[in-house]
Amino acid sequence: MKIIGLTGGIGCGKTTVAKMFKALKVPVYIADIEAKRILTSSKIVRRRVIELLGVSSYNEEGPDRKYIANKVFNNASLLSELNNIIHPKVASHFERWCRKQNANYCIKEAAIIFENASYKNCDATILVTAPQDFRIQRVMQRDNTSKEQVLARMKHQWDDEKKLKLATYHIENMDIDSTSLQVLQIDALIKNSSFP
Repeated sequence: MKIIGLTGGIGCGKTTVAKMFKALKVPVYIADIEAKRILTSSKIVRRRVIELLGVSSYNEEGPDRKYIANKVFNNASLLSELNNIIHPKVASHFERWCRKQNANYCIKEAAIIFENASYKNCDATILVTAPQDFRIQRVMQRDNTSKEQVLARMKHQWDDEKKLKLATYHIENMDIDSTSLQVLQIDALIKNSSFP
């Protein structure tokens, strides 16, 4: 089974595109959902995150995501260390999930496929892009956050130009009909094994 990495900057609409592939009966793995589950449920991860970021990283409900985000998105080395705690566990979970799928290909949706070089474990990649102003507004509304906080998170992701050089396929997510058409075209290309 082919593994197709689906990625894009924060607020570009990766989740919308992932849902479109899912509607085509393509198995879709959302790395962020598993990362959140591990952050909440793994005692080892909890201990290591508290060692890294302090006791305020968790409260009685579980991880304090706002606190964690504020700590890591202004500190590249902390963000890297946090990713090193969580990403290997997500990767091994993905491998187990893959073995259970029965399809021509599956999608692995993750925010930093290029930045952490995990695209090398994929047969092909799809990059979703959208104008920066659109992305900022979308994330501000979705996460109830400020423009400055969104820009701080964007700072830790590569810009689209850099990612486009590595991407196999590109979806420009401007309107739903155009995006849907691009998804159908890419699905056909992948099924026909038209890899570069």
